[in-house]
Amino acid sequence: MKNYKKYLVWQKSHQLTLEVYKLSAKYPKEETFNLVSQIKRSSSSIPTNIAEGCGRKSDKDFSRFLYISFGSANELEYQMLLSKDLNFISAEDYENLQLQTEEIKKMLSALIKTLNGS
Repeated sequence: MKNYKKYLVWQKSHQLTLEVYKLSAKYPKEETFNLVSQIKRSSSSIPTNIAEGCGRKSDKDFSRFLYISFGSANELEYQMLLSKDLNFISAEDYENLQLQTEEIKKMLSALIKTLNGS
């Protein structure tokens, strides 16, 4: 079993989740059970699935959870774009989150390739 906290991609995705939670606290109250809930779920799903995958017995299982993390990162990217377009977050905050998410996706992709022997 692997220690998920040692993976830089987990550390970065955890930090991203903390930022997302902080920003989403400023959304309109009527979005609490809509977009805010979805954003929190997709952002926290990235490090959560990395952690869960680390607890699996094989690299194949770990890789499967990394793919789920990747999908959650894609979901978060769209939700951040929607948030920007609805003026819930600034263009600057959007760009910062977008850059972080893109970096995490690249790291996930590289780790998946390593695990799959590609």
